[in-house]
Amino acid sequence: MFSFLKSDPLKKLNKEYGELLEKAMQAQRGGDIRLYSELTEQAEAVKAKIDELKK
Repeated sequence: MFSFLKSDPLKKLNKEYGELLEKAMQAQRGGDIRLYSELTEQAEAVKAKIDELKK
């Protein structure tokens, strides 16, 4: 009945994924390749969770 009040975990993960990619891009532009690779790895982990939820 009140399903519209529940938060959507997929929406939250998509937002987190986008933010991580944005931070990674900024790190790459700033020349911090180590931080870029760490953030990209975290983003890929979030993407795996998104793919798992879509199944």
